Amino acid sequence: MPYVLAIVPTIGVGALFYFVIKSILEGDRRERLAQARWEAEQDRREASATDTSNVALPSADATRTKER
Repeated sequence: MPYVLAIVPTIGVGALFYFVIKSILEGDRRERLAQARWEAEQDRREASATDTSNVALPSADATRTKER
């Protein structure tokens, strides 16, 4: 029985260490997913902004050809 009582603190600290490391890794995984989602959203916004700005502007060559 004294041998079991001697190993209980070690098991407790090991379990605590396991849960702390697990939560750190899980938080890092969630942060990376959130960062990837945010970057994808920013890329979509930039792409849609450049698409709409390019459509509205006629080229100077097209205007000259119509005048001739």
